[in-house]
Amino acid sequence: MGKEAAIKETYEHLIKAWNNRDAEKMSSLFTESGESIGFDGSTSKGREEILSHLKPIFRDHPTAPFVNKVKEVKFIGDQTAILRAIAGMIPPGESDIKPEVNTHHTLVLEHKEDGWKIELFQNTPAQFHGRPELVEEMTNELRKLIR
Repeated sequence: MGKEAAIKETYEHLIKAWNNRDAEKMSSLFTESGESIGFDGSTSKGREEILSHLKPIFRDHPTAPFVNKVKEVKFIGDQTAILRAIAGMIPPGESDIKPEVNTHHTLVLEHKEDGWKIELFQNTPAQFHGRPELVEEMTNELRKLIR
């Protein structure tokens, strides 16, 4: 498998772990010093803190699954890469994306002896304040991925 495919696979594992509400799997994808910045701006540093942050979220909230699309993988040397993606969520019991929670995903990944690990995951709201046509454009792009 090539580097870009392996990076995309790491991201897909992250999405699958979120969609399966699997805090252990999700946190295991990070480096020991990895950091996660959530949709609400909360930060978690290190695998253990990421795990302890995610466990109550999955336990206490009916989290919506992501629909996502990788937009770019950019290499910074041989051992580091940035992945950018867009994502939307389909709330439990519904069949369409909720545009108000569309997001940009940005990951910084580092190649370790056991594969590509996430050093930073940032989940940024994509509200495009004052530009509803951009929200609609992103939502329609993601809707094409719903199976």
